[in-house]
Amino acid sequence: MKAFEPRTTLTEQVARHIENQIVFGQFSSGERIYEGTMAKQLEVSNGSIREGLLLLEKRHLVKNVPRKGAFVTDLDDYFVRSLYETLELYLTHTGRKLARQWQPEDLNRLEQLYQQMDDHFHKNNLMAFLDLGIEYTKASLAYADNYFIVAAIDDLWPSARRCAFVAFKRGGKRVLEDNLAHMQESISALRDRDEERLASILHHYAIQQCQQVCDAATASSPLAEAP
Repeated sequence: MKAFEPRTTLTEQVARHIENQIVFGQFSSGERIYEGTMAKQLEVSNGSIREGLLLLEKRHLVKNVPRKGAFVTDLDDYFVRSLYETLELYLTHTGRKLARQWQPEDLNRLEQLYQQMDDHFHKNNLMAFLDLGIEYTKASLAYADNYFIVAAIDDLWPSARRCAFVAFKRGGKRVLEDNLAHMQESISALRDRDEERLASILHHYAIQQCQQVCDAATASSPLAEAP
């Protein structure tokens, strides 16, 4: 008997479309998203757009303000630092479990994803690189064994993708090289089952990427561009 595969709902399709527009900079921080305009573009009802925006609020990409509308979440220092502090906490907790309990197939999977990312890096395929980076991190969550951590990280991924793209726009290939170096070091620490080295790698990488995003966001802000 074939396993049941639920179809993607219209709300999820709408949310994913708007999510990608936010992630890849088609909407700016603080910009209002007009339900009517978006409904015409996607040829759906205002209600479908509204439901999609509520889903994106849960994913921290949008803030719905009563009687004013939906606005893209500001990518300011507070938001970015909060995001990376939280990701570090979750991923370090899970990484320690993975270092203790991984099986050969787990490490093989991470190594395969790393190799695919390296290939896309040399082909200048940014979209595939970013998507594989998320898949790599999700694969490392195999031993989370915690409903709340997995659910929370699912809601943080869109902001993580958004931040990664912002950092790349300013830092270019150097940012991707940092990602690859971090993954290679993490795999080495996992192979040695060295929890403390893995925790240190995750800590330094979170600080580095957080600073890259904050610098990029500041450089692109209207105040930074003013004479």
